[in-house]
Amino acid sequence: MGKRAHYHVYVVELSKDVLREARFMRANPGYVTGKPCVYVGMTGLDPDIRFDKHKAGIQANKYAQKFGLHLLPDLYEAYNPMSYDDARSMEVELGIELRAAGFGVWQA
Repeated sequence: MGKRAHYHVYVVELSKDVLREARFMRANPGYVTGKPCVYVGMTGLDPDIRFDKHKAGIQANKYAQKFGLHLLPDLYEAYNPMSYDDARSMEVELGIELRAAGFGVWQA
């Protein structure tokens, strides 16, 4: 049986309150004021389900749990679904791309 391409990258918009977190700001020295702040992740679940788990504190990233507002599917839907290896790579690439565009980005 072949590997199923069922992994997803996803992007969660974070509240601007995350900008008060020193660790977040240290990770984003090139943040452009007014650009979105986001959490970029990958999952074997549907991104909606994964977002709900973050908000419920289940295997949650602290920034996604505390500051997560909603998913930004326009930034990731075109890539999904994909293999595990592709999702791992795309998570990093998407974070780099968004950070280069001035976004505040957090990745686990």
